[in-house]
Amino acid sequence: MTTQTLSAPEVYQGQFGEFTITQSDRTGVIIYRAGLMVAALSFAIGSALVLLNNTPTVITALTPLYACFSLALGVSLFTIHIYMVSLHRTLQIFWAIGNIASVILALSSSEPLALAVYNQPITLFGIGFIFVALTGIYFKEAFCFNRLETKVLTPIVPLLLLGHLVGILPTQAESILLGIWATLFLVFAVRKTVQAIPADIGDKSVFTYLKEQRLAKV
Repeated sequence: MTTQTLSAPEVYQGQFGEFTITQSDRTGVIIYRAGLMVAALSFAIGSALVLLNNTPTVITALTPLYACFSLALGVSLFTIHIYMVSLHRTLQIFWAIGNIASVILALSSSEPLALAVYNQPITLFGIGFIFVALTGIYFKEAFCFNRLETKVLTPIVPLLLLGHLVGILPTQAESILLGIWATLFLVFAVRKTVQAIPADIGDKSVFTYLKEQRLAKV
């Protein structure tokens, strides 16, 4: 048996034909998962600081944590495998809108970013797009892998944000939802680290087929 045979990539049978998984594919999945982990850790640390030690110094420290969360989420959004290109691009656009809104608010407000958003819920019409994109990841993972934590996270995020926007949630309820969100996000990110890499790559024959269909229309 030759070395070439030993190192030959495994061939998978997809819906529209055979495909192989390259090292580049695997690297993309690792980057996707690393982005989720950094985002989850940043979000969990920020949430813990708010819930356990809500002081002016802590509120100010939330801005760099939020920036780290957002950048890491962006990395994941650009490396995630989603069959529907239009949905993938939409989530990326939502992330970009949310970031632009965040930068504008951070530069124009005299308050720390987190406090400005909390005191002016209407700002969620801009910044909230980042969390719409995050919810899109939760939904995709719940749909594709039937994960319990993402099934819970998918409704919790809009419930908390919309509840704060319209002012129907008491502070205690918001704190509980935030704690659940941060905990389950971290659980989700940790569980992704032990999932088989090919699962996150998906059926590459579907991507090829859809690409050919788009080119045929052009």
